[in-house]
Amino acid sequence: MSVAFRRESDEEHKEPRFELPLPPGPNLVTARGLAAIETRVAELEARVQQPLDEDALAAAQRELRYWRTRQATAQLMPEPDGEEAAFGARVTFRLNGQVKTVEIVGDDEADPHNGVIAFSAPLARALLGAAPGDTADFAGKADAIELLEVGPRGA
Repeated sequence: MSVAFRRESDEEHKEPRFELPLPPGPNLVTARGLAAIETRVAELEARVQQPLDEDALAAAQRELRYWRTRQATAQLMPEPDGEEAAFGARVTFRLNGQVKTVEIVGDDEADPHNGVIAFSAPLARALLGAAPGDTADFAGKADAIELLEVGPRGA
């Protein structure tokens, strides 16, 4: 039989499994975000000890590598002082005539649908450093955002 028609194993025909992509930049976290990372690592460490099929074990190990990396690179940020929009703060602002409130957190803790955005998001970058009464450019528009209030992160 020709070598061209031999197959050593089924592995060579499977989709390659790449590592989970890490967000670019520093891994800034709130205290709550760091606790969530630690909890996730503990859950995954327990999971890989369970009897799993080969694919489930590989997936759990892959996810565990991601979270261990995030844990090892986490940079705990200090609590914001509340005087200006900063990492870990709750910020209320007016954009396009609507008043909105967001919390600025790390990449892994972000949940935009619930008003929790990553510090790397364009909206957060526009808000960071602004104090109540300040305006900020956003989406190519000058003074598109009016900062109304800055406070501690919600519970």
